[in-house]
Amino acid sequence: MDIQVFADNRLLWRDRTYRCALGRSGVRTNKSEGDGATPVGCYTLRRVMYRADRLAKPKTRLPVAPLTPIDGWCDDPEHSRYNQPVVRPFDPSHETLWRNDNLYDLIVILGHNDDPPVPGAGSAIFLHVARPDYGPTEGCVALAAADLLEVLTDCGPGDRIRILNPADVLRK
Repeated sequence: MDIQVFADNRLLWRDRTYRCALGRSGVRTNKSEGDGATPVGCYTLRRVMYRADRLAKPKTRLPVAPLTPIDGWCDDPEHSRYNQPVVRPFDPSHETLWRNDNLYDLIVILGHNDDPPVPGAGSAIFLHVARPDYGPTEGCVALAAADLLEVLTDCGPGDRIRILNPADVLRK
């Protein structure tokens, strides 16, 4: 069973609907680096990372690892580590996963553009914690922390997230 994400900021899992935040540029089929869009498609839930100094280890059947202050994610399309985890300090462009805000206290790494990564096709697309006002993401899907923890309790290897194309939803 897939987690389903709709362009109107709804996430459906196990017959329950959750409010979510999506990319500032909406949902797109042609994702590119830095466009702020959430990519349409179906992506495997790879693993979970979390801030052990802020949260207990999440209950899930997915692989789980604590974040550290040196964790980063390369978003430089010209670098060989593009759309892959990196150890900071790291000179090329990257995201810092150990953040002062709570957005990355809990991250689900999605299998977007990772097998193998295509330079410029988008990086660091995660399922993570939403801002309190559900403000837009840079292209990720975000849920309230309690909702994300609840969803993860039922997730395991092979589960996927399906981000639906608004045009396809309208045709049904």
